[in-house]
Parts: sequence; structure tokens; C-alpha cells
Amino acid sequence: MVLLAGTPFRSLFPPSAVAAPRRTATAPPPLAFHRRSPLTGALLFLSLGGVAGCVLPLLRVRSFSSAQMESASTTVPSIVVYVTVPNREAGKKLAGSIISEKLAACVNIVPGVESVYWWEGKVQSDAEELLIIKTRESLLDALTEHVKANHEYDVPEVIALPIKGGNLKYLEWLKNSTREN
Repeated sequence: MVLLAGTPFRSLFPPSAVAAPRRTATAPPPLAFHRRSPLTGALLFLSLGGVAGCVLPLLRVRSFSSAQMESASTTVPSIVVYVTVPNREAGKKLAGSIISEKLAACVNIVPGVESVYWWEGKVQSDAEELLIIKTRESLLDALTEHVKANHEYDVPEVIALPIKGGNLKYLEWLKNSTREN
């Protein structure tokens, strides 16, 4: 066997394999691809996040973004709330009242949403607009009551999702642009 400098795996192959690196469809893969040492498997496991997935939970280490969100005294627990509205005018009116009452820092109005849902015993389909509302978690109850009191629907959609992290300056702005309760 010949060991070429800088290429330790070439010593595992016969000289014909070194001279012709191309494989045909019927040729078996080189021996190095069939057998791997336990060290190779361990390195692959670690490089694919084995430590983050298996060891870090045992050490009770949190992800960077949630730890940052919890420890930053300049932010508050925040949420994104989805509310659908029947049209642009209703969306602008509701968004304006939400912002005026400081129940949210920002409301995006997303046009062109098609909602398919079950209502009064049959499948319904309507064109709607989606409000994406960013606010404090502590304002969810007040925001929900405001939407119910000012919405055209009998049962308006109000769905909240947690914000786990993000741009710290934006999250500080969200806190400073909303009322405390």
C-alpha cells in the first residue's frame, strides 16, 4: 500500500482506484464510504447539533432569543394577534381605534385573504383582510374585548401567538408605544 502525502484515505484503495476516481453506475463505492470509525459518527452527531439537541436541555440552557426576551428589562412579553375583517374600510377603522387606545403598537392590514370556514351548518368562503397586531401579552384581554365591541362579525377571530424574540429595538418600541394595562 502506498500512502500519498496529504491524502491518508488513498492508502485504503488499490492503486487502480486512486488512478481512476470516477465510478461507473455498477461499481461499488470506495471502502471508506462503507466503514466509518466511531469517532467519525460522533463528529457527525456533534456537527449536526447533537449537543444542542441532547446535551443542552440537560444543562437547562435556553435558546438565545427566549433568554434575551426574558432577561431584557427594556421589553415586555409580547404577542402577535390575528384578526380578520370583511373589507379594507372595516380594517382601517378597527386598526385606527386599536392604535388610538394604545392597545397595540402596530397593525398591518393584509389584503387578499380568502377564508374558507364552517358556519351555520355549511362551508362558507369569503374574501377578507387580515389584521396582524403587535402588542403586549398583558393587553390581550382588553384587545379582545375591544375587537368584539367594534367588529362587524358576531364571532370575530382573535388569535394570539407569542413573540419569542426579535429586534430588541423594535420590542422596546412596542413596549413604549402601548399602554401598561
